[in-house]
Amino acid sequence: MTFNSDKKQGNPAPFVDLWPRLISAIILIIAALVTVIVGGKLFVLFWFIAAAAVSWEWQNLISPQRVHLRSALGAFGCALVAWLSWRHELAGVFILILAVAVIAACLAQQGSRLWAGGGIVYAALLVAGVCLLRLSPHHGLESIAFLFAIVWGADIFAYFGGRLIGGPKLWPAVSAGKTWSGSIIGLVCGAFCGLLALRLFSATPYESVPTLLLALSVAVISQLGDLFESAIKRTFGVKDSSQLIPGHGGVMDRLDAFIFAVIYASLLGLIHSPGSVADGFFFW
Repeated sequence: MTFNSDKKQGNPAPFVDLWPRLISAIILIIAALVTVIVGGKLFVLFWFIAAAAVSWEWQNLISPQRVHLRSALGAFGCALVAWLSWRHELAGVFILILAVAVIAACLAQQGSRLWAGGGIVYAALLVAGVCLLRLSPHHGLESIAFLFAIVWGADIFAYFGGRLIGGPKLWPAVSAGKTWSGSIIGLVCGAFCGLLALRLFSATPYESVPTLLLALSVAVISQLGDLFESAIKRTFGVKDSSQLIPGHGGVMDRLDAFIFAVIYASLLGLIHSPGSVADGFFFW
């Protein structure tokens, strides 16, 4: 997911790619919001499909050897992880992720084994994290709404901020389009979008300063997720993880920031409150 981009020299229409990007984003946002509000099996199914797509893109990206077998294994593993997360069997979730990652690594060619196993972990932690947060006994809906608002807010404001202001590049060796101006604008605005989401989705009074700091930390982690995926694509010499989503490339390109954010949030929640991960995320 490209969260900001500088103007290109001699390009009079800096937003020429906006329309396909916007239409795809609207469709995905509606689908994501409907499933998170409905919750239950529909939510789990939606995120299993997303995680399976991420696993498929990753395995295709790193190596052609036995890619169909590794992709099928990844989808099967994500399905089992989703089911175990639904049942809140935490030990089973992490044992299964490790086991499937090891099998995927064995199926890959030498030199790609760590990448193959890492892709399983990356996709499986996505579906495990969202399920453990949303299906928590308390604050499940607002935890996902909070993450959505921060990640989407940071992406949108950084995109426009980077294109309108421009300036020094954030990390040109990894992603030539990202700028410091877009990154900073995205961090601040994304954090405040998260606070606004809590106002809309929750009646619980959250402490302003700690929650703002939590939101800022999520925004930082989400941008690291974006840079992480950019680094992977740079390593394997590709522009997009796939062409599944017009204007965005692949599912990984769309979810890179959210994957890191949800892994971060769910791990915080597990550390502080294994019985209710969303509670542990918000209340320490």
